[in-house]
Amino acid sequence: MTILQWFIFFLAVQVVHFLATWKLYQKAGRKPWEAAVPIYNAIVLMKIINRPTWWTILLFVPVVNLIMIPVVWVETIRSFGKNTTLDTVLVLATLGFYIFYINYTQDVTYIPNRSLHSTSQAGDTVSSLLFAIVVATVVHTYVMQPFTIPTSSLEKSLLVGDFLFVSKFHYGARTPITTVAAPMVHDTLPLLNVKSYTKWPQLPYFRLPGFQNIERNDIVVFNWPVDTVYQFFDRSGRLGVDKPLDKRSNYVKRCVGVPGDNLSIKDGFVFINDKQLVLPERAKTQYHYVVIFKEPIYGAFLEENKLNEYMPYYSISKTIWDKPEVKAYLTNGQNTTHLAEVTRDSTNVVVHGTATSEDLTKLGMNYSQLAGEINMTEELKSKFEKDARIVSITKVIHDKDASVFPQTGQWSIDNFGPITIPEVGKQVAINASNLSMYKRIIEEYEGNDLKVNGNQILINDEVATTYTFKQNYYWMMGDNRHRSEDSRYWGFVPADHIVGKPVFIWLSLDQNIPWSKAIDKIRWERMFTTVSGDGQPYSYFKFFLIALAAYFGITFFLKKKAQKAK
Repeated sequence: MTILQWFIFFLAVQVVHFLATWKLYQKAGRKPWEAAVPIYNAIVLMKIINRPTWWTILLFVPVVNLIMIPVVWVETIRSFGKNTTLDTVLVLATLGFYIFYINYTQDVTYIPNRSLHSTSQAGDTVSSLLFAIVVATVVHTYVMQPFTIPTSSLEKSLLVGDFLFVSKFHYGARTPITTVAAPMVHDTLPLLNVKSYTKWPQLPYFRLPGFQNIERNDIVVFNWPVDTVYQFFDRSGRLGVDKPLDKRSNYVKRCVGVPGDNLSIKDGFVFINDKQLVLPERAKTQYHYVVIFKEPIYGAFLEENKLNEYMPYYSISKTIWDKPEVKAYLTNGQNTTHLAEVTRDSTNVVVHGTATSEDLTKLGMNYSQLAGEINMTEELKSKFEKDARIVSITKVIHDKDASVFPQTGQWSIDNFGPITIPEVGKQVAINASNLSMYKRIIEEYEGNDLKVNGNQILINDEVATTYTFKQNYYWMMGDNRHRSEDSRYWGFVPADHIVGKPVFIWLSLDQNIPWSKAIDKIRWERMFTTVSGDGQPYSYFKFFLIALAAYFGITFFLKKKAQKAK
């Protein structure tokens, strides 16, 4: 909805409110016209129902108001003696229109000093629950939101199973765009497995002022710009879902490029303005390395060093590998084979690649203990280079790939760019050769109509040779360089997609350890650690336990003291 449409909708709501309540305002000792003045009528209504004036603010907070407005309906009819269960059901079931019936047909009496306490335990429980949901929703939306790390794209900097608190206020809290949604859930209702929102109506994008800008090397949570999946882990068979901006899947990556940066990637290393990006001490970048052993100990080596991200290589008979029909079978008419040769001896060839299990069976391939890819940090790689059992360690450098942004096949995830990251207000020349770089920005993120007519580019039906960006953009990458779906595949992250900044790990669970070993499953050294900062992470868990013990101790002492005083 446009701002004009929202203004018309807002006025229509005010008219409905006036028509439904003006007699009730009058019976409460107020003037009928007070029911017609926007915002002021809500302040007056809070006085009529004997609720604090600040409740008015909650009526205009998206998502929170979905809870508060029904509460106000109930409070309004109860202020005029309509407090039976049937009255409550009717006002909720008719979406508040039961108030029209009371306003025009019922001779009700205003109760100015009615008790605000529920007459039943169930009612008291419901009131407390609603209050808790409202407070939690406000905190969740504007202050701090819990997240969990579901994938290994930032391993070892952040681990799968880390539970984070993500600050909304560091970069400025984004007000909800989707106005009708279940509180405190994202795009899907738990258990029911259905979407948690309706796409209409939508508010314009707005962000409150923040305390800092996104800086290089910040770990950032954002909405996945190209999200079309039904659910985060459900990417097969149900593609093509058109989600509102703030209901797109949440991603967490490291920001390696900010607006205006000239970025390139050379052999896996990020360069900003022709200088290699220096990562913070806590960043643990990982790459795939081909490791060849003197003896068949690959599996034992993995277990010995607790390595769980790897790709074994396979051995195939040399006589089979050298047959032309084998290469034809593996290429499937494409330019590159699904398997690549790593090493060979007199009888066998060791290969790797993306061939299917059917391919492996047809080719008579066996698992090789002599070689394989291992995902590791450079620190670990340096350590293994000194291991006498290893013949060689070679960093994997990927070939050019048409799936890499901007899907022209000119770059790979390891050798990319240079590109300039778009900055608000900056102008760029556009032409047929670079349009693929900016097409999604112009059309999708900034809402223009883009057409190509021969060599002409038309933006909003006008010939364009330049384009001026309307917002900032960022380049996000995972520290686990060869196991991360990030900007190298789908490009720039718009500023309006930014969710927040992870600041705190409050719990960390090792996904490889069963709950039957709960003590070992918890990574105690990561409990209550900060996400960023100088030096290695430090756990504040013991201080939390001390503070918790002190709280209960003081509470117990004060209760005992109060009992003695009686």
